[in-house]
Amino acid sequence: MFSPKFTITQKILKNIGTIEACKEVINNAPLIPVWEAEFQKEAAARMVHYGTHLEGNKLSFSQAKRVMEGERIFARERDIQEVINYRNVIKFLEKLEEKGRKEVEYTQSLLRKLHRLTIERILEKGKAGKYRKSKVVIKEGKTGKVIFTPPPAIEVPFQLEDFFFWLNSKKGRSIHPVLRAGMAHFELVRIHPFVDGNGRATRAFATLILFIEGYDIKRLFSLEEHFDRDALSYYQSLQSVRK
Repeated sequence: MFSPKFTITQKILKNIGTIEACKEVINNAPLIPVWEAEFQKEAAARMVHYGTHLEGNKLSFSQAKRVMEGERIFARERDIQEVINYRNVIKFLEKLEEKGRKEVEYTQSLLRKLHRLTIERILEKGKAGKYRKSKVVIKEGKTGKVIFTPPPAIEVPFQLEDFFFWLNSKKGRSIHPVLRAGMAHFELVRIHPFVDGNGRATRAFATLILFIEGYDIKRLFSLEEHFDRDALSYYQSLQSVRK
């Protein structure tokens, strides 16, 4: 049975306190509705661009915005499709947030739906929203050195079943949403359920937890931008948890 091992350090407590304080300031800050909508639109564009750029997408921020606005640009078709797909993912998260916590249950079906949206028209048919059937390894980009081997494919559905049972349990829900989102982020990356698109689907799922549980911070910010600004630290942080 899945049960995360973690320690609430003084640094974590301090960071959670800072998050709560900032959340209150932002949620209670008076904003003209037109401006707020414009800021949210800009933040969504940053989420899409940096969320795909982190995975190797070559489009510039300007190009990505043009794609999201329906313009045609000259670029690699996959890069364009990745941006379109991730924008659809963000729209889907926003719709789920509107339903609220009582109506949204964290399930494997929901994770698979996010994956289908993420890799639509990118992966061959039959692999969208389907768990991998083969072994995969994670290699370092420059050296090709294997840095992590996810669980065997046969274990994927069982490990996911354990994880989602915990996530929806009373014990799992008693943990602060920011920590829950982080744990979900790591555990889904560790399991690596799909042949491709794991990073984007995983970050989208973690973002959904924050959105549903009251930590969207008015949707004015982009965690993807934070990760991509220092991608090395982001991947090193994930790697350090495995040790």
